[in-house]
Formats: sequence, C-alpha cells, structure tokens
Amino acid sequence: MTYANLFRLDGRHIVVVGGGSGIGREAVRALAAHGADVTVADRDVKGAAETARLAQEEPPAPGSRTGTATPYELDVLDAEAVRAAAAAWGAPDGLVVTVGANVRKRIVDYTLEEFDRVVALNLRAHFALVQAVAPAMAERGSGSVVGLASMRAIQVEPGQSVYAASKAGLVQFLRTAAAEWGPRGVRFNAIAPGVVRTPLTDQIAADPEWYDAYAQASALRRWAGAEELAGAVQYLVSDASTFVTGSVLTVDGGWTAVDGRYEPTV
Repeated sequence: MTYANLFRLDGRHIVVVGGGSGIGREAVRALAAHGADVTVADRDVKGAAETARLAQEEPPAPGSRTGTATPYELDVLDAEAVRAAAAAWGAPDGLVVTVGANVRKRIVDYTLEEFDRVVALNLRAHFALVQAVAPAMAERGSGSVVGLASMRAIQVEPGQSVYAASKAGLVQFLRTAAAEWGPRGVRFNAIAPGVVRTPLTDQIAADPEWYDAYAQASALRRWAGAEELAGAVQYLVSDASTFVTGSVLTVDGGWTAVDGRYEPTV
C-alpha cells in the first residue's frame, strides 16, 4: 500500500450517471482532479458537456495529472439505452449513480403517475444500471458502485412517503448486490446526504421559513453544498475504501445524530 496514492484514480475509468448537475457534477470534478477518466452520463447532454468542461479546468495536484471527462447522453429510464451504454463502457472501475426525483405530497394526494416516476428514477434506474454494468466488473474481479440514497431512508417527515420508501429500497438493493457480487470483488455502497442545495431542493429554498428550519435541524446548523458530497464519492471509489461494502455513509451534518428540534438548558 502506497498511502500517498490512497485516493488517486490515475488511469481508472469512472462512470457518473447524473453528472450533468448537482452532486453528480461536483463528483465528476473531484474524480477527474484525482486522475480519473470520467464518463459524464446524463439525459441533459449540454449539462454533461458543461460538467466535462469544468472538470478539465481543475488544476492538478503538484506532480499529478488531471484526468479526462467525456459527456455521454443517457436516459436512465430507457432500458435499451442503458444496455447499449453498458456495452460501450465495458467494465468501468467505478459506477456512481446520482439521478433521483422527489414529489413532496401527502400520501392521500399522490398520483400513481407521480409514484411511478419517483420509484423509477430512485430505484428502477439503479437496478437497470447495476444489472447491466456489474457483471463485467465481476468478470474482471474488481469494481465499486456508489448510489445516492438519503437520510430519508431512515428518518422521515410528512410528505416524503414515496421518496423515503424508494431511498430505503435503494439501500437494501445495494446491500443485496454487495452480498451477491462481493465474492467476485465488486463493492456496493450508498451515500445518505442530508439537506443539500441542488435543483432538487428549489421548492424548499423558495420558502425562507422552510429553508431555515432545515438549516437549524442539523448539528452544523446549515445546508450542505453539492461539493461537500464529492469527498464521500471519492472515498468510496478509491483504494481508501477497499474493505467497505454494503455500507451507508451518512453525510448529513449530524441531522440524524441529534434531535434538532429543541435545545434544553442543562
């Protein structure tokens, strides 16, 4: 083990699905900065191209190289397109899936169409990607798959039923994949973010009271920036985590560790 290179990814191919914006974009930038050759897959190919441009502009660490970033247009709900993408990618060293959706409504107000869309993006897309990509990783004998779950997989509030259920399902799906492919060297882990300022949280940001309530609920008393999730992704696809699989890495500013509602004088 060369500890100086523990987080380096020189020459490794990492696919980031959902890399056109938000957490996915920042993950691409971090991975490329550590030498990875990143495929930036997204339905929004213009967003993916912008991510690739930003990644290529990252200055390398002294004595190191910046990797590459290449946009790739992909609709994760198109099963045939996912299979074609997997064939084109071969056996990547890492697969990071950041796509997702949320519809915040009480259960009684949810439509079946909304249910289907949230579950499709938060769970079915991950299933399709893993099913298409993991076998090639297993043939090579190594690989790391990272899915973006949520603190809502373990802690809920009114209006989060389908989102929370799909994220909990994603955690258990990745754990099962870890059990099935672990003997062949492929690792599967989830990251569970807290409140992160991305386009997915525009609805909350538009309501100052709601936004501040969320900020005050964590130990750090603030929201995360998307860039603050990049380190967790970097860790889970690097050699720093070679004995980590079937795990959930919580990156929530301490939200799930504290009550967050009342601070007594003691």
